[in-house]
Amino acid sequence: MLRRLDLTDAPAVDLRRVLPRARVDVHAATAAVEPVVTGVAERGYAAVREATLRFDGVDVPQPRVPVDALSEALAQLDPAVRDALIESIRRARVVHEAQRRETVEVRVVPGGTVTEKWVPVRRAGLYVPGGQAVYPSSVVMNVIPAQVAGVEAMVVCSPPQAEADGRPDPTILAACALLGVDEVYAVGGAQAIALLGYGDATVGIEPVDVITGPGNVFVTAAKRLLRGQVGIDAEAGPTEIAVLADGGADPVHVAADLISQAEHDELAASVLVTDSPALADAVDAEIVRQLALTKHVDRITAALSGDQSAVVLVRDLEQGLAVVDAYAAEHLEVITADARRWADRVRNAGCVFVGSYAPVSLGDYCAGSNHVLPTGCTAHHASGLSVQSFLKGMHLVEYTREALLEVAPHVLALSAAEDLPAHGAAVSVRLP
Repeated sequence: MLRRLDLTDAPAVDLRRVLPRARVDVHAATAAVEPVVTGVAERGYAAVREATLRFDGVDVPQPRVPVDALSEALAQLDPAVRDALIESIRRARVVHEAQRRETVEVRVVPGGTVTEKWVPVRRAGLYVPGGQAVYPSSVVMNVIPAQVAGVEAMVVCSPPQAEADGRPDPTILAACALLGVDEVYAVGGAQAIALLGYGDATVGIEPVDVITGPGNVFVTAAKRLLRGQVGIDAEAGPTEIAVLADGGADPVHVAADLISQAEHDELAASVLVTDSPALADAVDAEIVRQLALTKHVDRITAALSGDQSAVVLVRDLEQGLAVVDAYAAEHLEVITADARRWADRVRNAGCVFVGSYAPVSLGDYCAGSNHVLPTGCTAHHASGLSVQSFLKGMHLVEYTREALLEVAPHVLALSAAEDLPAHGAAVSVRLP
């Protein structure tokens, strides 16, 4: 099922170039969605409505979901799903509350201090996808860090569903109700990102300060176009799982985890990195067996057989660590002997799942971690969604007259060196 990629003799310098990746052309998608984004900037919700009818096949005259519809969705929610969401919310809140940033005041010199304080954005746009699957869990992952950060207003956008009378899926509405978010719009895709960024008074939506949440390539392209108009969390691509495993790993577990991420869509990447050809063979056999028992066979088969998925054979776990660091997976599982020791050495991954009993699915729902994570190699420099995503660092500089007099010669010397005499004059006028 999975193609084999033998890197046992590959030089480290070539790893990023030869590792499997989903082929996603954000540049082409950007050209495709630019007219949509421009239309929303110029014509507001009228352009959004046209795009929604065109792309989603649903006409939505008024996009805001009534508050009583949120309450109704929660009242009708399956009790088991409600309990699961409540527990997911509880665990996520525990983890994210530990991410709070404290104000720090530094006394630089007597009479001179610099205070770093963290200020939440006022208004956050939270995108929740709804294509081949619906994601109430993504409501949790977006809302909790925003709430903990102290964001004043949270706006959720999610695609309208024809079978839900042009509103987002009821489980998404129920999750919003559980979290106390009542500003919800039935808008998806690039047009949702544009509406969040530009706002439109005719439907009562103000522009937001930052937009977060996963989405398809068109959502990603729209975020790229809106960067600068608003802040964005990341340019997310198709989901990825990499598993670093040795010969002692259970092939049943590994196969199930590779299949679980392939279930998202045809471009999902599932990569096994191992120094054990015997494990690779056993995982292949298990994939075939488990595929016969699962639901979305065509979607999973397309993902596992695509160029973005593979078994990567390495000389040993040391080379395996270099491979997974080069790959920088959104989700990385380490299923080896002494797994925590290897996991502690990982430098590049969105989230690392350690040992046999921490599958990615746990992180998707109830680990307490956030599942909005960097993809497409961006874990080399980017982090997952967190409380920090909704905070801005701000310095407060306080100097007394005496402290300014003491440092004034240095300011004057540097302003002269940079040929900016007015900078020096702004200090000189304050001198005796």
